[in-house]
Amino acid sequence: MRDPEDVVARNGESLLSMACYLLTMNRRKFLTSLPAAAAAFAARDELAPVRAITKGPRFHWFGYYDKRQFDVTSRYALGVSNDFQHRLPTADDKIKLGMVDTGDGDRWIELGEGNCWSWHQTCMIQWLPDSRDEVIWNDRQGTRFVSHIVNVRTRQRRTLPKPIYCLSPDGRFALVNDFARSFSMRPETGYAGGIDPYAADLAPAKSGIWRVDLKSGESELILSLADVVKVPLRSGDWSGSKHYFDHLLIAPDAKRFTFLQRWGKGVGTGFTTRMFTASVNGTDLRVIDDSGSASHFNWRDPHTLILWTEHPSHGASWYVIDERTVKFEALNPEAMNKNGHISYLPGARWILSDTSPDAERKQLQYLYDTKTRRKISVGAFYSAPEYKGFWRCDTTPRFSPDSKKIVFDSPHNGKGRQMYLIDISGVSLA
Repeated sequence: MRDPEDVVARNGESLLSMACYLLTMNRRKFLTSLPAAAAAFAARDELAPVRAITKGPRFHWFGYYDKRQFDVTSRYALGVSNDFQHRLPTADDKIKLGMVDTGDGDRWIELGEGNCWSWHQTCMIQWLPDSRDEVIWNDRQGTRFVSHIVNVRTRQRRTLPKPIYCLSPDGRFALVNDFARSFSMRPETGYAGGIDPYAADLAPAKSGIWRVDLKSGESELILSLADVVKVPLRSGDWSGSKHYFDHLLIAPDAKRFTFLQRWGKGVGTGFTTRMFTASVNGTDLRVIDDSGSASHFNWRDPHTLILWTEHPSHGASWYVIDERTVKFEALNPEAMNKNGHISYLPGARWILSDTSPDAERKQLQYLYDTKTRRKISVGAFYSAPEYKGFWRCDTTPRFSPDSKKIVFDSPHNGKGRQMYLIDISGVSLA
């Protein structure tokens, strides 16, 4: 193993900061954490320099991996900040919103404040497609969720009467699910402070997925929970379970979208999942995966998905799926054998993903070449045991449009969750 001090120094990390963090623990916790922390600090790939682009005393992060964190110039990276960790947010907890100028000493530029957010997806802050100037984020006014489109130069703001979940690639519309209902079932992705008028209904006809016009603000319920429960369940029993939608994502040609139907008995009791696609007007429903195990996914192109799930051919693995025929093909079960937050870099040859903490609490980030089947580790980062459950800190790597930068969230330096940038310009992606 390379000397940890040499590796830490090469990457701008401080052994002193690591030691200070460990010494704040009690003696037993210190002794049990030291080997894992040292190994994590040593686990840097020399090919990919990493630096912190935010710092305390506030905590900073971005959240989910399928949002546009970078503007089209690959210079400005969005994020949020708050002043606490290790508990669920309440309706009274606000966050600050801003962007990091990676071309000017990682300067934090504050953009506003938000009244609704979750640990894993924040307030859905993201750049409008192909925009140099406008971002969008969700907010709460009273018990009503809304969204703001904000010009980062002029600070001119326009408020839409609905929140958003995902944007169409052409920037014309958004899709959104019911965040109040999600909070009652899976609070790491829902928002506190809202009201679900159909809370007692297991699959209401007036709650589901809305399509929101980003210019006019007009919205339409295109698919209800009552609609999807009419699609027969191939096996199992959801009697007495409450249904909700999760993880919406529009295809690259803006013609179809995918989403997860989930059901369970309540917070902390687990859930079962069924994956669908539909046209962007809510018609032409297609069951993609009804194994109950559908997890992270992304679009490769307008007709192809990648999904982590269970399948009879290779068990739990990554599968490339033709959305039109629902044909599954295992990607590479030997090398790609861990669930994670997955994306295709521009051109769809290279995959970017991460893993959950391993036995030593390290979260791996890597690139995978689908042409040569080569896997390149670009870093492994320690996540302390207190980052677990609803407030775990997934690294969820996001790439810049020029494919030269990766930004991720991590608490590995002992200063709470912060955002870090990995320079992958030295990695040959040809």
